[in-house]
Amino acid sequence: MPAANNLLTTTPRGLFCEAGNFYVDPWRPVDHALITHAHSDHARWGSKKYLTADTGAEVLRIRMGDKANLSFQPLGRPLTINGVTVTFFPAGHILGSAQIKIEKDGYSVVVSGDYKRNPDATCRPFEPVRCHTFITESTFGLPIYRWPDPQTVFAGINDWWRSNQQSGKTSVLLAYSLGKAQRMLAGVDATIGSIYTHGAVEKLNAGYRAAGVALPKTTRVGDLDAKATDWNQSLIVAPPSAVGGTWAKRFGKLSVAMASGWMQVRGTRRRRAMDRGFILSDHVDWDDLLRTIVETEAEQVWVTHGYSDVVVRHLREQGWDAKVVETEFTGESLEEDAEPA
Repeated sequence: MPAANNLLTTTPRGLFCEAGNFYVDPWRPVDHALITHAHSDHARWGSKKYLTADTGAEVLRIRMGDKANLSFQPLGRPLTINGVTVTFFPAGHILGSAQIKIEKDGYSVVVSGDYKRNPDATCRPFEPVRCHTFITESTFGLPIYRWPDPQTVFAGINDWWRSNQQSGKTSVLLAYSLGKAQRMLAGVDATIGSIYTHGAVEKLNAGYRAAGVALPKTTRVGDLDAKATDWNQSLIVAPPSAVGGTWAKRFGKLSVAMASGWMQVRGTRRRRAMDRGFILSDHVDWDDLLRTIVETEAEQVWVTHGYSDVVVRHLREQGWDAKVVETEFTGESLEEDAEPA
C-alpha cells in the first residue's frame, strides 16, 4: 500500500493540488479551478479557468455566466493534468454534481463535494469510489438526521396541496432554486393543478430541461396576469427568500411549506412561521454518511461543511484516522438569495 502523501493541502484559497497546479472548489479566484457542482458555495466567480463534469454544463453556464472560461469532462473518463490523474464520478446531489478523484504515484484522494444516497429523478445516483483519503461533507452529520422515504414525503406534499385547494389557499412550496426545486417538481403529482415558479427557479428549470431532465409544465409567476390567475388551485415553487416581501402578496391567502433536511428538527418550522415542513434533503443523513465512508475503504477521512467536529470524534472513537478540514462555508442553510421574479 502506498504511503500517504500531500496530494491536496489546505490553503487560504481552499483545497490545492500543488502537483497538478489546480484548486478544488476554491473560495477565492484562482488560475485553475476544479468544481464539484454549481451551487455558489462551491462554484465561485472570478477564476481564470473552470473544469467540471459535463453533466452539469447547462446549470453551470447559467450560474457562472457567459464570461466564465468553462471546460467539461465526461464522468468516469480520466484526465491528466500536469501528471496528476483526475476523474469525475456522480455525487447524486444535484444535476451535474460530481466527486473528484485525484491520483498520483499510486495514491488517491476523493473530494466528494456535496452528495446524497436517496433516489432523485433529476440527477445521476451517487457511486462509491475507493480511495486512500476521502473528503466528506457533514452538513447533517448528527444522529438525529435520518431521512424518511422520499416517496412518502412527496405523497405528503400532494395531500397538502389538495387540502389547500379545498380550503381556498394558495400552496407555496419553498425549495432552493437549484436542485431542490427541480427535485420537487419532478416528484409531485402535476395532475393536481397548475404549477407556477419564481423567476430564480424557472431560470434553472430551463437548464435542467436542456440537459434532458423531465419536468412538468411550469410557468413563471411574473409572466402571468395576477388578477386573472386562480392562484389558490396552483402550486407555487419559490426559493426561501421569496416570501415575506411584496412578491408573495399577490397570491392572497397562503399556506407556506418548506422542503429541507432542517425540517427534521422540531421548532424549525415554527420559527420560520411556516404551515408545513417536509423532510427532504439533497445531502446524506447520518447513516448514509457513515455507510459511504466504509464503502470508500479509505485509510484517512477529512470532514468538512457542517458538524465536522461531531463526525470526526465519532470516527476516531471507531478507530478511523479522521480530521476536520476548515472551510469558509458551513453547508446548506435555510436561506438563499432570490433573483428577480
